[in-house]
Amino acid sequence: MLLAIDTATGSVGAALHDGEVVRAEVVRHDVRRHGELLVPAVSDALDEAGLRMSEVTAIVCGVGPGPFTGLRVGVVTALVLALGRGLPAPQGVCSLDALAHAAHLEAAGAPGLAAPELLVATDARRREVYWARYEMTPAGARRVEGPGVGPASGLSEEVRLLPAVGRGGLLYPQALTGQLDGAPLDVSPGVLADLAVRLRDGTHPDAATGLLPPEPLYLRRPDAVETRAR
Repeated sequence: MLLAIDTATGSVGAALHDGEVVRAEVVRHDVRRHGELLVPAVSDALDEAGLRMSEVTAIVCGVGPGPFTGLRVGVVTALVLALGRGLPAPQGVCSLDALAHAAHLEAAGAPGLAAPELLVATDARRREVYWARYEMTPAGARRVEGPGVGPASGLSEEVRLLPAVGRGGLLYPQALTGQLDGAPLDVSPGVLADLAVRLRDGTHPDAATGLLPPEPLYLRRPDAVETRAR
């Protein structure tokens, strides 16, 4: 049984995947209470699936890019849970990849919505976005550029005009004009779990590179820096 957790976007959540389907998913929307909400979300997901933590055999966590505090909460929680249960070290998944996978799953259910390429853009604060570009293949969304961080208006015109998912298009509609109606805005832990299973099984086009170490993908320096001596 795979436990997936993610704290990289505007939601905090956990999901359980049995290798075939998502058994349970719990999501809480709060960008400021990752530390308070994550462990209860894990507990609620276990209860919803009728499982105990002792039945979890692997853990995967979203590693961002995302807010510094949120990422640390998710990664550290995954490491502590794995260590406490004597499980292998958690594996990481780029949270932008999970959003692209969500768009791929939606397009698979509605072929008319499919596009050859996709932009994922999430809120990086400081008037910037975390972004990555994907080629949409029959087997999944293959990352071809990124992840990166910067002003939405600073992306190339070719990238800015792509169909987009994530909150970036809502925040900067003048720069990112291709925001898809009803597109995924935040990472779903159930979708992240499904992506991790496909990466692990080798059925996803990014299987060779998609699973990452359990380390936050920050992309830039933190706001808080050590004070220099006068």
